[in-house]
Amino acid sequence: INPVLEDDQFKEAVDKVTKLIESKGGEIEEVDEWGLRQFAYDIDKKGSGYYVNMYFSAPAEAIASVERQLRIDDNIMRYLTLKYDAKMLRHRELQKKNEVPDIFAYEDEDDDNDENDD
Repeated sequence: INPVLEDDQFKEAVDKVTKLIESKGGEIEEVDEWGLRQFAYDIDKKGSGYYVNMYFSAPAEAIASVERQLRIDDNIMRYLTLKYDAKMLRHRELQKKNEVPDIFAYEDEDDDNDENDD
């Protein structure tokens, strides 16, 4: 979202998109506002923008209509619509329940609670 917007204008832009999705029969699951971030390259001569992730479900025919509105909205600089496969949907469900295994967790394999693994 355009970085020159004031806070209330930013929230208005996010609300506009959520209402658009809901008006097309979609259901918003989560809105994750990342805030102002630097771009990897300039977009419309701007080096930063507000990032927002919206997780939603909607009928397939609604997606094209939502994307069309995003494309013509001057405050939306870029957007990307992704479709989750079954594996990613399961991962999101586990994330919500805090049951996703931490693959980077350290495990002491010798069970004697010291730093030496012997």
